[in-house]
Amino acid sequence: MNKALKILINLLLIALCVFLVYLIFSSVMEPVNFNKERDARQTVAVQRLKDIRTLQEAYKSVNGKFTADFDSLAMFYNDGKMEIIMQVGSMDDSLAVANTEALKRKNRKITAQEMYERYLKGENLVFSIKNDIPVRDTVFHNRPDFVIDSLRYIPFSGGEEVEMDAIVKTVSGVQVPLFEAKMPYKKLLKGMDNQLRINLDAERRAANQYEGLQVGSISAPNNNAGNWE
Repeated sequence: MNKALKILINLLLIALCVFLVYLIFSSVMEPVNFNKERDARQTVAVQRLKDIRTLQEAYKSVNGKFTADFDSLAMFYNDGKMEIIMQVGSMDDSLAVANTEALKRKNRKITAQEMYERYLKGENLVFSIKNDIPVRDTVFHNRPDFVIDSLRYIPFSGGEEVEMDAIVKTVSGVQVPLFEAKMPYKKLLKGMDNQLRINLDAERRAANQYEGLQVGSISAPNNNAGNWE
C-alpha cells in the first residue's frame, strides 16, 4: 500500500470517527434541547393561561358565570365595567366611626354619594362607596405588553386557538360555574421533534395527566388551578 493511499484511509477513518462522535453528541443533546425549548414555550403559554383565568374570573364576578367564547371575553375587556367597592376613611379612626354612626342615626336614608360629598367638604367620616370602573382600567392595567387579541391563540402554534369551554354544573345540589382552557402539546410544541413530543404525550397519559397545559376544569371544581401549579 503506497503512502498516499495510507494517508487517504487515515483521513477517512478520522472523518468517520468525527461523524460518529457528532451522531452520539446529537443523540444526547437532542432531548436536552427539546426540553429546553419546551420549557421556554411553556413559560409563555402558562402566562397566557393565567391571563385567561384572570379575565374569566373578572367576567364571572360581573355575569355570574364563565364564558366559552373569546369574543365575549374581548368585548368584556374592551367595553365592560366592574363594580369596585372603595372604603373612604379609616375604621381605626374612632372619631370618624362615631361621626358616621351619628350621621346615619340622624338621616337613615343618607346615601354613600351624599356622605362622600360631606367627606370632600371636610367631615371626618368612614364609609364604603361603589364605583363602576372600566375593566381595562382594572384588569391588566399595569401590563403595557398585554394584547387582548392574542389571548385566544396558543403561542408558537401558527394561529391555533386555545381550547376553551364553560358550563354550569350541579355539585352537591349547588349550581357551580366552571371553565377550562387547554393547550395540547401537539399544538404548543408544533415544529419541534415529533417523536419526542409523542413520547412526552405518552408519559403524561401513563401518569393520568392531560397531554398539555390546562387551567380550570369542567369535570369538577378545582379552584381554577393550572396543571403546572
